[in-house]
Amino acid sequence: MNRKIKFLLLFILSLLRRMLFLPHMYDPMKENKYDDERFFRQYSQMRRSREGLQAAGEWHELQKLLPDFRGKRVLDLGCGFGWHCRYAVEQGALSVTGIDLSEKMLEVARTRHTSPRITYLRMAVEDFEYAPETFDIVISSLTLHYVEPFQELCRQIHTCLTPGGCFVFSVEHPVFTAYGSQNWYYDTEGNILHWPVDSYFTEGKRTANFLGEQVGKYHKTLTTYLSGLLKNGFVITDLIEPQPDLKLLQEVEGMQDELRRPMMLLVAARKAGDASPCTR
Repeated sequence: MNRKIKFLLLFILSLLRRMLFLPHMYDPMKENKYDDERFFRQYSQMRRSREGLQAAGEWHELQKLLPDFRGKRVLDLGCGFGWHCRYAVEQGALSVTGIDLSEKMLEVARTRHTSPRITYLRMAVEDFEYAPETFDIVISSLTLHYVEPFQELCRQIHTCLTPGGCFVFSVEHPVFTAYGSQNWYYDTEGNILHWPVDSYFTEGKRTANFLGEQVGKYHKTLTTYLSGLLKNGFVITDLIEPQPDLKLLQEVEGMQDELRRPMMLLVAARKAGDASPCTR
């Protein structure tokens, strides 16, 4: 066999092996708005991006759902700037794996929130290798509305959790994502009239206007979120439609309008088993 052809075949075989045995590798074909220079610059200026968890309107409620991290192995799906990874370590987590599709996000995370107990990986949450019983806690903040196959993801998360393991996540509320544009209706003078809700039961991709850019997200009904958990063996332990923190309501312009419709949904669930890492 020609030497060049043999080398080419070996190279192709090597690539195939990597594709077969490393399904968690970064996939450049997946939509990744957060590595767009202009969008990332605007996102980085948001108060929650600059100041962290205390500046997030839902944090005062999400924190209540989080379990005891002491001595636990934690997986953060869509870790972003790494704020939740840092929090888990500060609360005594044994190890934290944070995954995100955005290299720009991870660059910030590795700079701001570095620790020998935190490992950051670049990949889509759908591509992670959810090995059986490798984590005690899985968390995800405002990521899963970017992911289409929720029920399959629930199955994989259930697999990777130890018995009694905890899954806590936040997503954009189905009322917020249903219509798709994610903007208020205004009158001719620029006053807010109402929030549009339409096509609620038609699940699928929406194109939202976020920070002046067109961003793809996936609308799911409340039934899809809850049944995805229940059908895959989870016990739902809590559910919150958070109102903004009182301090932010008083300080942040326009935050009062967030009381007119739910923006987020917070869910805590547990895998059946004898252990109980979901209990503080």
